[in-house]
Amino acid sequence: MRFAVDGRFQAAAIALVIAACIDGLDGRIARLLRGSTRFGAEFDSLSDFVCFGVAPSFMLYFWALREGGRYAFLPCLIFTVCMALRLARFNAMLDGEEDKPKYASNFFTGVPAPAGAGLALFPLFLGLEAEKLNIDWLYHLTRLPYMPSFTLISTALLLVSTLPVWSFKNFKVPAKYVLPVMLSTGIYTVILVADPWAALAAAGVIYMLLLPLSRLSFSRLKKAAEDLQEDVEDEDAPA
Repeated sequence: MRFAVDGRFQAAAIALVIAACIDGLDGRIARLLRGSTRFGAEFDSLSDFVCFGVAPSFMLYFWALREGGRYAFLPCLIFTVCMALRLARFNAMLDGEEDKPKYASNFFTGVPAPAGAGLALFPLFLGLEAEKLNIDWLYHLTRLPYMPSFTLISTALLLVSTLPVWSFKNFKVPAKYVLPVMLSTGIYTVILVADPWAALAAAGVIYMLLLPLSRLSFSRLKKAAEDLQEDVEDEDAPA
């Protein structure tokens, strides 16, 4: 947030990416060390709220929205409130985690916090890439209030939605896909290091395109589980 206030948007974006990487590791480390506690979950959500709910709003406000007039802060406020609601719902659902069907444990309800921050910051990533490539019209377009307002509000709706979104925390790569996944990850890592803003902007577009597939996958798994349950009930029913 301090970087955004100072106008150092590249440093602010890098700090947010680092925060997302740490967020992806802390839960895994806690589970490996068998140190998962409810206090840790609550504290993690507080950290997520600051890093992925408050910081992106600050960044986009100082990137474009502060020139948008008296009510330009409203998209930022909507996004931050919806992030808080999304995290509160996630914590409330922890109590019923054991009762969820097995297939449902591979999905989030609504877009997760780090992904939501990345989607909201799409104009910033695109603008930094346009600035690097000297594409002046695109750079100035991203610094108008319209695009950041749209991404903030649309992402806010995705955060509080009930859309099933793939969760990779329990994901295991099938043996036949290990090599392609490793190659793809390596290629993306190289692109991320060589051209981070283009890579992050592209990741946002790809993520949005995957959301309908995630919904379709959830529906198929749910139907398969319901059909299996019906077959079991039919077998157990008295003749």
